[in-house]
Amino acid sequence: MTNRQIAGRGSKLTIRDVATAAGVSTGTVSRVLNANATVRPDVRRKVQRAIDELGYAPNAVARSMRIRSTHTIGCILREINIPQLAGFVKAAHDVLDDEGFSLVISNSEGREERERELLSRLSSRQADGVMMGPYTPIEGEFEAFLRELDIPIVLIDRAQPPWADAVMADHAGGMRAAVGHLLDLGHRRVALITGERGLYPASERIRGYQEAYAARGLQPDPSLIQAGSFLPGAGFRITSALLGQRNPPTAVISGGIDMLSGVLRAVRGRGLRIPEDVSVIASGHSELAELVTPPIAVIGWDQGEIGRIAAGMLLDRIRNRDVQEAHQVLVPSEFIPRASVGPPRRAP
Repeated sequence: MTNRQIAGRGSKLTIRDVATAAGVSTGTVSRVLNANATVRPDVRRKVQRAIDELGYAPNAVARSMRIRSTHTIGCILREINIPQLAGFVKAAHDVLDDEGFSLVISNSEGREERERELLSRLSSRQADGVMMGPYTPIEGEFEAFLRELDIPIVLIDRAQPPWADAVMADHAGGMRAAVGHLLDLGHRRVALITGERGLYPASERIRGYQEAYAARGLQPDPSLIQAGSFLPGAGFRITSALLGQRNPPTAVISGGIDMLSGVLRAVRGRGLRIPEDVSVIASGHSELAELVTPPIAVIGWDQGEIGRIAAGMLLDRIRNRDVQEAHQVLVPSEFIPRASVGPPRRAP
């Protein structure tokens, strides 16, 4: 039977028809449809050409029930509109798309009940895996809930629990370099505004901050470490309060990728100049940090690299669910000095 005759059968086309047209086995066609990496590129092209010529449309629902896979990956983020996360999402999408997986992104709003709801929804709809950066510390009941889901999970920028695969930025290393730079310029009152201490990014930033002081034989003022929220509103309120003190900080570090706008609003609101009155450092690369005047120094890391690694780890876990050992990868960070940092203003 010719390809034209086969195509004329319309909706009755089967995987066997595609195999006949391509001159391969039905197993080979199945592997191509399921984005199996073992298929040679030339064979994959031949099968795809037959699919296109015949107009074959596989029944995705039936196939997913048969192989217990939907080729869908969930990604749960606190806020999907944070610009700095675009690089992560794009890189993860590209890796998954190359392997035939679709990426579904959800917004948790930083609420535990919402995180649970989204995870339950993805599990019930047989998503093959989940990438997530929970705003809720994974402990107690929440940890037990994750274990009961029995779905491969890769954590983003979270180090706990130890049984989960995770990809993290080296926040401590970047913070050590940034605070060390400020101390070497003569600053002693450096404020760090960051999220809850129970979350990996916040705890690591605090550790790096303290290690920079200790390395120079100095003691920081504990009141200048403000840990409680990553939100821009908190950045504004805390920075404004600190700068209004009798003995304000001479430098402020925005310890969250979405906090810089709040910190800058507080500085401007106090009528202060950067860096003449106060030095400012941001966490995470952003257009705001580059385009504001003066450009803001940054503790940065490659969000795209985190996305690529996380997607690859999740695919490995999906294909090797029997492997018990968890893998945790640390992506380096660096301090990039810019015009927003200078020596502290001396009292007249």
